[in-house]
Amino acid sequence: MPGIVYLALHYQNENCHPDGRIPYGLDEDAEAWRLSMLAAAGRMAASARRHGAQTIHVALETEPDHSDVIANCPIFGVFRERQAWPRGSWGAAFIDGLQPQPGDLVVTHGRNSAFHSSRLPEHMERLRPDWVIVSGVSTAYVVETTVRHAADIGYNLVVAHDACSTFRRDFHEAALRAMSLLARVASVDDIDAALARPEGLASLPFELREIPADG
Repeated sequence: MPGIVYLALHYQNENCHPDGRIPYGLDEDAEAWRLSMLAAAGRMAASARRHGAQTIHVALETEPDHSDVIANCPIFGVFRERQAWPRGSWGAAFIDGLQPQPGDLVVTHGRNSAFHSSRLPEHMERLRPDWVIVSGVSTAYVVETTVRHAADIGYNLVVAHDACSTFRRDFHEAALRAMSLLARVASVDDIDAALARPEGLASLPFELREIPADG
């Protein structure tokens, strides 16, 4: 099978646990969506391991005093305001059920793109994958910026849409639509089925994703 990397982005307590300092969602169905997303992420991780993909977990973290945070826009300013993501804290730890397993790699960073100021480029250069599967929280930030960066580099990309979420459904759907011209956007179950086919992830179509009427 061609080399495959699975990037699991920001599945951490701070943004995925109800007690985290970064609000998970604003929509009425936020809790149901959170649980559904985490279940899908668990299935994606299991599928990646079953099919021999290299899983790389990307964690957001800051210095304990947040002195490294450049608060040039609201999404980073909230790190300081809420004292979120300090290194070694419960909030920066991976959420139960999605922790790294033996053989997985872990990289840390402090911005949106997983490639920015992390060891991810070093690992990717060494692994030279044919395909990269991406999922995480939040769809509109770490997932989309990482996908855009990876597409510019030249990777073949797949986004596991049901293993992603963000704080508003409309942001989530808009990000998936934007990424659908950069990556194959598919469900975890469809990705798992594709991995079992001789043609692999190439069997997933490029399709411009439509935004649901209620999204």
